[in-house]
Amino acid sequence: MRDKVLILNQDFSAIAVCSIQKAFVLVYLDKAETVSNNHDAVLHTISKSFPVPSIIRLQRYVRVPYYGISLSRHNVLRRDNYKCQYCGTIKNLTLDHLIPRSRGGETNWQNLVTACMRCNTRKGDRTPEEAGLKLLTKPKRPSLLSFLQLHIDTHNQDWRLYLGMEHS
Repeated sequence: MRDKVLILNQDFSAIAVCSIQKAFVLVYLDKAETVSNNHDAVLHTISKSFPVPSIIRLQRYVRVPYYGISLSRHNVLRRDNYKCQYCGTIKNLTLDHLIPRSRGGETNWQNLVTACMRCNTRKGDRTPEEAGLKLLTKPKRPSLLSFLQLHIDTHNQDWRLYLGMEHS
């Protein structure tokens, strides 16, 4: 069963992803309405059955302060799609500072990439250029929308319209 529900603000802008249980409670308490259902799943109570929501919209507009995506190992791996940014492998992943910390490199979104142990060891205390390595993608600070888009899979095609992705 799909375990995530897209939450839209009253203006239909995507603001979060939540559990099915939280989405159901919001709809049940009339704090949100169902925009799209997961047609092959049903929640059962003792006396009733309810379709599982896939997308809900809040009844009132909520001003959501944006603090950005927090810089963490998990979020860097997630941004880089759990792939080494030098060779593309998905095994033995670590984080690498493009400009090594020993040479004044900072710990920020633009200086951190996912690297496998082999590539990280090969690079050592050098820049990628000095080590003869090329980046697959240039690192950047992710947006909330890009992180919500990571939840898209074959089960959540109805989310594409609300996440700024073309409908296929």
